[in-house]
Amino acid sequence: MTRTLLPAVLLACVCSYVEAKPNILFIMSDDHTTQAVGAYGSRLAKVDPTPVIDSLAKNGMRFDRVFCNNSICVPSRASIITGQYSQRNGIIVLGGQIPPERQYLAIEMKKAGYSTAMVGKWHLSAEPAAFDFYCVLPGQGKYHNPDFHVRGDKPWRRNKITRSGQHSSDAITDISLEWLKNGRDKNKPFFLMHHFKAPHDMFQNAKRYNSYLEDVDIPEPDNLHNQPADGFGSVATRKFGAGVTKAHPSWGLPRKLGVDPKLQEPEHGKLAYQKYLKRYLRCVKGVDDNVKRLLDYLGETGELENTVLMYTGDQGFFLGEHDLMDKRWMYEEGMRMPFIVHWPKGVKKGQVNDWLINNTDFAPTILELAGAEKTPDYMQGRSFAAAVNGDKKPDDWRKVTYYRYWMHMAHSLKVPAHFGIRSDRYKLILFYGLSVAGTNPTPVAWEFYDLEKDPFEMKNEYNNPEYKQLIAGMKEQLKTTRKELGEEDKNPKILEVIEKHWDD
Repeated sequence: MTRTLLPAVLLACVCSYVEAKPNILFIMSDDHTTQAVGAYGSRLAKVDPTPVIDSLAKNGMRFDRVFCNNSICVPSRASIITGQYSQRNGIIVLGGQIPPERQYLAIEMKKAGYSTAMVGKWHLSAEPAAFDFYCVLPGQGKYHNPDFHVRGDKPWRRNKITRSGQHSSDAITDISLEWLKNGRDKNKPFFLMHHFKAPHDMFQNAKRYNSYLEDVDIPEPDNLHNQPADGFGSVATRKFGAGVTKAHPSWGLPRKLGVDPKLQEPEHGKLAYQKYLKRYLRCVKGVDDNVKRLLDYLGETGELENTVLMYTGDQGFFLGEHDLMDKRWMYEEGMRMPFIVHWPKGVKKGQVNDWLINNTDFAPTILELAGAEKTPDYMQGRSFAAAVNGDKKPDDWRKVTYYRYWMHMAHSLKVPAHFGIRSDRYKLILFYGLSVAGTNPTPVAWEFYDLEKDPFEMKNEYNNPEYKQLIAGMKEQLKTTRKELGEEDKNPKILEVIEKHWDD
């Protein structure tokens, strides 16, 4: 009888192992852009700022066409936690909140049988109560001696702990490791959202990185000092934005970095750029080293094999390209997100994906990988779990991804309000130049870029007759996309400007 049962018992054990749900570790850094991830092969790859994150791509899958739909922190995070675009989830600017009953990703992951945690930068105002555990920075949080909100007997925001003597990247990782070791329900797979504050401005690194890159000359982007007057941009954009040189002084980056204003260009901009990049990359180095700590722990516990590790940033970021800093713009450096998936059990090494993906797709994908039956109807994104599994792109996959920036001329960064779509090859943008209230107008203009011929967007081809029919077709796509997503405007002042300039 024992001989008869033993094979069945062994088979049951094997099936249980094969069918075990994966752990899911979602790591997101604030403002970590593809240019500063070595795996993406930019000019900064030779500086080697991210060897650990690069190893995730080498041994997993790098996604090359992942975009946010609004390149600003809170709206991007809202899209990730809800699977919805900005007007659907109600977060179009930095204000607003996602209450616990709409923290959909956490809610659905608990339904799927996961032990859930949110650690680090939350930035969505309301208590992240939908998670089993949370320990989150208040707002932006501090780089050094960070405070954290935790669950407790007092009302939200009044339960606080402080990690004295620590840098935020180290503290956030310590807290995640403590939860992984002692805080989670080990009878369940885990879902951990581990969010670094770094490398958000003003880039305060841990002291141990003070000499990192000290004697290295950081490569400049070719378009830091050379913007063709009749090429990049339009009348809607050329006089605006914050940057590195004296051509874009609005935010005062060089002054904040201690660069002598008496210096002339290009020396002034070159010095500001070196200071800017070194501070930024020192924060990135701290992120990379702390990712290694998480990997080491999972390796030691034997959980790495069946852990889906996703690494991303909450949007892109300008590191001097077009003499710009920060994000917000629909240009590639601002809207493109790094996205890497490492899963030894499920992803073959060295894969590269080129599907057109945006951050509303993250929640549906995570849910499918977690074994959820379907994407909830209230989510607008679409799962790309098939891409993670190495399957062929479906014929009905999206042909364009939508983008909208609402915070017209905000925060001394002077970025005009705009929206548009990006396809695999082309990008069409309308800078309509009005605040949410329909006030403070700036010049209106269209921009169009052929990203195959012009990957750095140096030439606005909107008035090139060769693209006339293509642009007309993309305008129809843009109109249809806005309607399908519920992203059309209701303010009559904005509508009037859009209609007036639609056929310009």
